[in-house]
Amino acid sequence: MKRDERLSGNSQHRQNRLPGLGTSLGTLTVAILLLGGCGGGDGGSSSGTAVSMQQTAANQQLSAQAAAQSQAPTANQTYIDPVAYSGNATDGLAPAQASEKAAVMHYQWTQGRTPINYTTTTGHLTATDSSGNPEATMSYVAYTVPSTNGAPRPVTFVYNGGPGSSSIWLRLGSFAPTRVATPDPVFGNWPNYPLVDNKESLIDTTDMVFIDPPGTGLSEAILPNTNQKYWTTDADVNIMRDFIQRYLTVNSRSSSPIYLYGESYGTPRTDMLALALESAGVHLTGIVLQSAILNYFADAIEAVAITDSTSALALDTDTLAGYFPGYAEVAAYYNQVSPAPLNQDLYAYQASLFVTNEYNKFRRYSQSWVLSQLGIPDALGTPVFPNAKTLQSWTLPSSLTLQALQGYFGANPFSTSLIPGTTIGRYDGRVSLPNSDPRLQNDGDPSDILISQPFTTALATQMPDYLGYTAPNATYLPLNDNIIEVWDFSHDGQPLPDTIPDLLGALTLNPQLKVLSENGFHDLATPFFNTEKQLARLQTVPGLNPDLQVNFFQGGHMIYLDDVARPLMKRDLVRFYRGTPLPDALALWTLPPPWRDESPASQPTATATAQATAP
Repeated sequence: MKRDERLSGNSQHRQNRLPGLGTSLGTLTVAILLLGGCGGGDGGSSSGTAVSMQQTAANQQLSAQAAAQSQAPTANQTYIDPVAYSGNATDGLAPAQASEKAAVMHYQWTQGRTPINYTTTTGHLTATDSSGNPEATMSYVAYTVPSTNGAPRPVTFVYNGGPGSSSIWLRLGSFAPTRVATPDPVFGNWPNYPLVDNKESLIDTTDMVFIDPPGTGLSEAILPNTNQKYWTTDADVNIMRDFIQRYLTVNSRSSSPIYLYGESYGTPRTDMLALALESAGVHLTGIVLQSAILNYFADAIEAVAITDSTSALALDTDTLAGYFPGYAEVAAYYNQVSPAPLNQDLYAYQASLFVTNEYNKFRRYSQSWVLSQLGIPDALGTPVFPNAKTLQSWTLPSSLTLQALQGYFGANPFSTSLIPGTTIGRYDGRVSLPNSDPRLQNDGDPSDILISQPFTTALATQMPDYLGYTAPNATYLPLNDNIIEVWDFSHDGQPLPDTIPDLLGALTLNPQLKVLSENGFHDLATPFFNTEKQLARLQTVPGLNPDLQVNFFQGGHMIYLDDVARPLMKRDLVRFYRGTPLPDALALWTLPPPWRDESPASQPTATATAQATAP
């Protein structure tokens, strides 16, 4: 889920002063940000969201034996991992303690046309550099199926974002054989959501390997390295590359079609990782970018929050315009569009035409708008917002009510302004809570509250039995908030990552690389129109004709939580793996052209390429 840049309503935020703004970024400011690379849920501090995996060995073995007897004839192998893993910045594991042992369990998926026997493998692999030196012990969960036709099955490496997120949000919510059944976008019987067999699992199409980066899950650096060494944009990419190479080697999967699937911050990670793998001789078949933030500079809200600098406002008008169509879709959900849209896709197109036509007028309001989302609208002096007459003139071309337009173009964050007395979600704008709800005191995003506790509860109470793996001396970290506080976002000689050049580099090395971008209409964390505009920068490259497809669904940042969207995602993903064009997707040349103030796509610099291929 999201979580590339997470919203963290109760973490201890930096209090740095923003140069030129004359005010500090207080808790409200950064609480609204840091969400371009989500991981799944942001329940607060790492200790608050940590899940103790301690269980008695006897109970674990009995439950695993029962599962084995009832679901599969092959003998299961449970594993009690004695290592005390740590996610602290300055910690690392002694080399002698690193192990590649794993629990291996056997099950049958019966939700498709024919039953499929599959295996879960849960444990660690050791990522090593090019000289064979151990770097980190990486926790992972793999779901695999034997080939039935003699051809190797595809293998997909899956991860969330944060930075600082483990992969449990995708693993428990999306396309594994089991999932947590949320009632998204309503709360239902929160926080008690059941773990169910997943009809939309991709186990009938691809093997899946869910990866936890160092400092998340049960992954830890190996001494003399420490966890924080890998808490940078480039070092993170390199360690993920090294893990993938290790997995392919250990499991003899180098001949398999190889895919990457990243969500939120996992999408810029994917662009960079694709280049790193292609440069290392690991050729990919395809990549999936779900709920993307591909250029941090183009999201001025994120950029200002991370850099504390007024220079991050350079693309503020692009940001204002880029967020608007997603906000309009959310407003339509709350009946704030008149007449009511007949079709979400057509209304998205109408909203994008509106912001394109009014782009020049937006310029005078964009800095104030960005800063209002940070809770500091007057940081550069008297804020400038459109007057009532201007807003009234926009009701017809946008179809938004005056109330909805006032909620967007105002001095307060739109999350609390669209519906008076109500806070709407950033990860999913359809999820809302009254401002009086006490849960908002610890987490300001209702859509994060919706899933954070239920997912961690499911991990603690159900997944250890199912996976056959326990670590009685360690604490699994679904989210490590300490990582986002110190993460080094610099990349390619810039303070923030713009990964369109990395994607171009991967496409240049591998012109056959398939790219699928999946977007939720109601995602206010990584808005779909921003993604369209960033991918459109590839239009500036002469002769480039990539196999790029961009599709859209109802739902938020974690699109797959939506019961309508998830089957459609499964349908499109199966087509993608088969190499069949998606009938409703946009291609590169049907995307709206990039904003004129955006830099054209270009190859990454020699420095970036060297970093991507460094041992």
